[in-house]
Amino acid sequence: MLRLMVVGATGSLGSAVAREAVSAGHEVSLLVRTPSKVPGEIASRASIHKADLTRLGTAELADLIRGHDALINCAGLVTEGHAFVALIDRVVSSAETLPGAERPVSWFLAGAALLDLDERRRRGIQLPKVKTTYWPHGANFERLRRSNLDWRLLCPGPMVDQPAIGLERLRVSCDRLPVRLPRFARLLPAPLLLPLFAASIPEMIVPYADAASVMLANLSPRGPMMHHRVGIALPPGMRGKKEQWAAPSNQRRTGKSTAGSNGLPDVTSHPCVRSDCWVSE
Repeated sequence: MLRLMVVGATGSLGSAVAREAVSAGHEVSLLVRTPSKVPGEIASRASIHKADLTRLGTAELADLIRGHDALINCAGLVTEGHAFVALIDRVVSSAETLPGAERPVSWFLAGAALLDLDERRRRGIQLPKVKTTYWPHGANFERLRRSNLDWRLLCPGPMVDQPAIGLERLRVSCDRLPVRLPRFARLLPAPLLLPLFAASIPEMIVPYADAASVMLANLSPRGPMMHHRVGIALPPGMRGKKEQWAAPSNQRRTGKSTAGSNGLPDVTSHPCVRSDCWVSE
């Protein structure tokens, strides 16, 4: 049994992490802004701390983190730009103030655009259109690289509320995109690489439950995912669909998606992509 702190536990991913953690028998603390949003079956089995991360001081947050074996941060939205970067910096800085032996294994969240696309180590966040929205992932990654915390950075594609696929079936990668692009992609300039990257996204649309499982299965100190970006993809031949790939900045952390443009080429009309299920080609 581990002592876990989940930050941002009322969103879809945070709730999935908290639900799986309490089911596994871990001692779970939740840091949330609105305790009433924590599902009852989770609230009855976890300790709940009410706090607004945007107003919480570093020392106060460090006091809450102290005593936990692992910290899983699910708070923040990439579309909040500088506010998201400041939030991650606050969480990292707070954990860094603790003595070395008291620092928890720490998971943070980014996106598939932060992973290396090819041998040239180009990333999705460097591509036209993508960088406009997803640049905070790069800033947060650079902040983590300057830290001596035992951190891991989950980089999934869009996540959906679907039944779990199962860890044993997922494709999991470190630092590289879990979906292989055509070999000729390394020869393409960024504008031409963009459609190939966008076309790979449906293979990386994973259930929240599976994203939670990847983090909870990798909490050993100095484990193989330490200081790595971790990608997740569906089994080969499976694709998913999500109408919007990044939550709008005016959508508070409910985990719900609304219709709108994702700023990338439209690949969701592919005949093997459906919104209500996974489809094998």
